[in-house]
Amino acid sequence: MALINPSINFNGNAEEAFNFYQSAFGGTITTIVRMKDIASAEMPVAEEDMNKIMHITLPIGQNMLIGNDVPSFLGKVNEQENRSKIVINADSREEADKLFNGLAAGGNVEVPISDSPWGTYFGMFRDKYGIEWMIDYNPAI
Repeated sequence: MALINPSINFNGNAEEAFNFYQSAFGGTITTIVRMKDIASAEMPVAEEDMNKIMHITLPIGQNMLIGNDVPSFLGKVNEQENRSKIVINADSREEADKLFNGLAAGGNVEVPISDSPWGTYFGMFRDKYGIEWMIDYNPAI
């Protein structure tokens, strides 16, 4: 079975965001590569981008959350654009509540977590970094 590993762009705060995500999901950030780590004569990096994140990963179960900062020459990510949502299927109501409350902290709740008309326990929000999430627990699975 294929795994889906979302990759998220940030405006210089990828490491801060991933520390926040780590606090909600647990686990350990396994990779941090900064722009300065790849800088060379063939691939020059602007001084203001040196400490930005080129690649960061956080394993979540069998999946991997991946992120990076956008280098200044590419402009900024619109953090309020309509991005695709990241869907997390929780193993229990308790896990759904923990993830929802942890990730939604400081963000904007669009749909409070509660029993849904389609039979799952569901909530939706945009976190404080502008990333959209849906948390779902299906007791029938």
